[in-house]
Amino acid sequence: MGKVIIVEGKTDKKRLEKVIAEPVEIICTHGTLSTGKLEDIYHRTGDCDVYIFVDEDASGKKLRSQLKHEFPNAYHLYTRRSYTEIARTPYEYLMKILRDAHIEVNEAVIL
Repeated sequence: MGKVIIVEGKTDKKRLEKVIAEPVEIICTHGTLSTGKLEDIYHRTGDCDVYIFVDEDASGKKLRSQLKHEFPNAYHLYTRRSYTEIARTPYEYLMKILRDAHIEVNEAVIL
């Protein structure tokens, strides 16, 4: 079974791609969930483990609420409120979040 992480934007995706050391599909919502986008996400997630990792701002919280409803069995990953965005979260802390979720990370990123 594969893993899929749903994020808001391209900068979030790029930051995660730098630290993840296993095959994980990262899907960007671009902050919104249209019917077409939702169908695409359903198709791409299939029977994979789904992780929701969005920003800790108002739009991220709204998106998380929508995704929680659509993917009730998804795992929820959170950055600190003080970092606000995944793109601003230090690599070391991102790696901790991912390791805690049993996602392999590339330790060489922080060396």
